[in-house]
Amino acid sequence: QAQVVESGGGLVQAGGSLKLSCAASSSIISISAMGWYRQAPGKQRELVATITSGGRSNYADPVKGRFTISRDNAKNTLYLQMDSLKPEDTAVYYCKVTGKIGGFALMDYWGKGTLVTVSS
Repeated sequence: QAQVVESGGGLVQAGGSLKLSCAASSSIISISAMGWYRQAPGKQRELVATITSGGRSNYADPVKGRFTISRDNAKNTLYLQMDSLKPEDTAVYYCKVTGKIGGFALMDYWGKGTLVTVSS
């Protein structure tokens, strides 16, 4: 059974830092892209950052220069280092893993999210 579990959220003051982690179960193989998305209250879910299996990363404009995405392929783990946090970064952050289980086709697997709250 596929599991994707985020951790590391919490309450932080503006200007502070947090590091999120996302662990994908070993049953998910041939992982290609991994990414972070977020959903603020009353808003749609949006892309934060993605990273390919080869390490090529892509960031949404609001987080460029402040957030850093990385991954450990051996551990099926994704990270998001968030610096210079702003109140508008407050959201539930979700991890998405694109991979396979067994002989099935590539699919997207989502975690349940971790809440990040940035106070002003």
